[in-house]
Amino acid sequence: MTILKTTKMKALILGLAVALVLSVFPASASAESPACTEPAWSSTGVYAEGYLVSYNGHTWKAKWWTQGEAPGSAGPWGAWEDLGACDSGTTPIEPPVEPPVDPPVVSEPGDRMYVAYASTWNTSIYDLTTSNIPDYITNLNLAFVRPDTAYVKGSYAFDQEVAGFEFVEGAATPNGQRKFTPQQSLDLRSSIAALKARGTKVFLSVGGWSYSQGTQWSHFNAKNIVDLAQDLGAAGVDIDWESSGSNCNKQTAGQFSCTKDGEIAGIITSLHHEIQARNADLQISIAGWSTGAYYVKGTPFEEGKVQWGSPFGGTMYRAVKDHGNKIDFINLMSYDGGEYYDPREGYESYRAIYGGPINMGMQIAPEGSGSAVLKLQAEPGTVYDAEMLTGQNNMATKYYNVETLVNYIKNKGRGNDGFMLWQLWKQRVHQPAPAGAATENSAGQYVCSNLPLKGNCSQTIPVLPKL
Repeated sequence: MTILKTTKMKALILGLAVALVLSVFPASASAESPACTEPAWSSTGVYAEGYLVSYNGHTWKAKWWTQGEAPGSAGPWGAWEDLGACDSGTTPIEPPVEPPVDPPVVSEPGDRMYVAYASTWNTSIYDLTTSNIPDYITNLNLAFVRPDTAYVKGSYAFDQEVAGFEFVEGAATPNGQRKFTPQQSLDLRSSIAALKARGTKVFLSVGGWSYSQGTQWSHFNAKNIVDLAQDLGAAGVDIDWESSGSNCNKQTAGQFSCTKDGEIAGIITSLHHEIQARNADLQISIAGWSTGAYYVKGTPFEEGKVQWGSPFGGTMYRAVKDHGNKIDFINLMSYDGGEYYDPREGYESYRAIYGGPINMGMQIAPEGSGSAVLKLQAEPGTVYDAEMLTGQNNMATKYYNVETLVNYIKNKGRGNDGFMLWQLWKQRVHQPAPAGAATENSAGQYVCSNLPLKGNCSQTIPVLPKL
């Protein structure tokens, strides 16, 4: 009798202990806490930037597009941001910014940009007509304006010596420097107004390679740039800062810096402040270097994890990460990197630190450097999102074609990412593209039809003589 009572007493005590433990540590068949209300992370799921999941009792937010990386497995430099322990459910959870991009994000025509740089050398101001420029081109960047322009508001001095443009009407000649006549100045402004009325915004692209190799950027004058943009009726200013003398320390994101960070930060900040102070209706874009956001230690874009050896790796990192709120969009120069450069990696490196629209760049061959040739169609069997960020795809030429890039941006990019073309008159002002290469028309029409873009995708850029 005593033994039976003792056994029952022990069983009762054990039962109470088990109940107490379960009340404190609820049993679970998985790593998820019952308090988590977000969908559980899946190793096969495809997640876009901003998507929320639950994992190991915490809520996690995707920093960029990701698949297969468990939240927290890569530490603070991974694809997931730890938002803390799951809520009890009484506090509303932030909704996803975007759904997973599988199936693909559907974009309505008009949501995306197609930016074309129009060089001014060997061309005329009278080439800038709506009949010469397809209406699916949303932005036209006039290249290039001198960073140190001494332009005076109301002077309408749009010649090369003052503004930097190299139109035949205002370029240097063996006989001296041409100046714009009052009628030519008016005609240029009228052409820009006609393009604007048609729906094509004209930007002034400041800098470029030639104007970036001297001291012009150190004398950048935001006031003069804004004066010039307003007198021309432009919609914005594109900063094409290509200073080649900046060296980076290749450290972690917190310590990463380059020797000319102050210069590019000052350019963007002073221009933004000038526009805001004057309430000028102007946007700001920047031309992002191909590997400009590469080589930050501890990230998927660390040197060696992607491609080795670019002297310009990380040059734009601090400018974009620290001053991205002053930039309306980025025109990514995803070219001139040679046969080893993968433009998709360039896109992802900027996307990791910038939340605005990114326009994937295409250059009509022959390229300025690197010898890569932009093709129109992908090779048979090419998978548009294969071999990303592994460091193994040493030859990236099979991915450098319009079809692959359009599929990548359409399926993996944000809904407002677009494309950029260098340049509108490429074959006219330089030399014809090699056999089998994409042309200004074939590239633009493919992007227009397949991204898609708003406009008449059958329109063409006419063959114009070199001037």
